Amino acid sequence: MVEDRAFGADEPTWPEAWKQPADFERDHACAQERMPLAGLSTGIRPPHDSVQSFQSLERARNLAGNIRDGGGILATATGSVAGQHARQSAPLCRRRKRGASEQAIGITRGGRNSKIHALVDKHCRPWVLILTPGNIADCTVAPECVSMMSGIKKLLGDKAYDSNSLRKSLRADGIEPVIPGRANRKKPIHHDKDAYKGRNVIERCYCRLKDFRRIATRYDKLARNYFSSVCLVAAVAYWL
Repeated sequence: MVEDRAFGADEPTWPEAWKQPADFERDHACAQERMPLAGLSTGIRPPHDSVQSFQSLERARNLAGNIRDGGGILATATGSVAGQHARQSAPLCRRRKRGASEQAIGITRGGRNSKIHALVDKHCRPWVLILTPGNIADCTVAPECVSMMSGIKKLLGDKAYDSNSLRKSLRADGIEPVIPGRANRKKPIHHDKDAYKGRNVIERCYCRLKDFRRIATRYDKLARNYFSSVCLVAAVAYWL
């Protein structure tokens, strides 16, 4: 019993047990001086001069106001941040994040792919180049390709360009469509077979462009970077 009383005398009383150590306020001077949240990072220094110091979490005296005005913890000093709220759409700024279709990437049978639409002459020289996602139909891009070049008399294309609307627009512009009909057409389409033999120029053009690994296998994420490479290769291969 004596030993128990001696041991109990060394224990602090109940209120003393809840008190913080003597150096607690010294280590947390910001709490004692009521420093704002923005001042926490100013006391942290990098170990080397080449390392960037930590940035403030929030501007001084604004954190509570933002939570109160925004109605939740997802509000910041400049408004809501994309990807941190219920709406999944990207912000409408110039450098906002976009989907794969905006970068000319589409899902095809072989996976995610891009498609290069070209308009070439009889010497395999490309005059028009358009980059679209791989799941875009050829016949929907053909009118845009034709509108970029004048003086066309005959347009040679494979069965992917078999469309009644495309044939009608070509004849309205005085261009003879040399395009075979699809196999599922109820009414056969007649075309100039002798002129269609010259369509190999487009295949030869694509084979020459794909000799460059960067064109055959797309490594660029942005469509502008990949399309710039296509134009550069076409200029080097056929125009220089």
